[in-house]
Amino acid sequence: MTPQEFINTVKKGLEDITIDFANPRPNRVYILIDPKDIRKSAKFLFTDMKTRFSIATGIDKHEGVEILYHYHSDENRIMVNIKTLVKKPDLEIDTVSDIIWGTNWIERELHEFLGVNFKDHEDLRRLLLSDDWPEGSYPYRRDFKPEPGSGQ
Repeated sequence: MTPQEFINTVKKGLEDITIDFANPRPNRVYILIDPKDIRKSAKFLFTDMKTRFSIATGIDKHEGVEILYHYHSDENRIMVNIKTLVKKPDLEIDTVSDIIWGTNWIERELHEFLGVNFKDHEDLRRLLLSDDWPEGSYPYRRDFKPEPGSGQ
């Protein structure tokens, strides 16, 4: 499959859930979706298209947390980026850790550092922050203000 054929297949496979589709470079695709469609997109890309989950990243924006799920098709040498905005104040999205086990830790990290709740995730306990880190204090959030002398 050529890179363009791969992109067309992804575009067609996600056309009913895609809000926006951008292909800024021949080997990179950005697909904007609604948070409610995250499981469908993960299943399609990981199971049907046989892409490899690379990582997910989170960015605190004024209106919510933007999560980017990065997938790579090694065979086609294309990076597929699923973007979704989890709106404040709820910050809740379905987990994909039961579809892609490799998302388990990164969902825990996004929960811990940005306060995103991954519904139905089996284990959202702390991963990197110390056990005495204050609940509800998220160090990657725009509104985070460390307490003087607290070690934050």
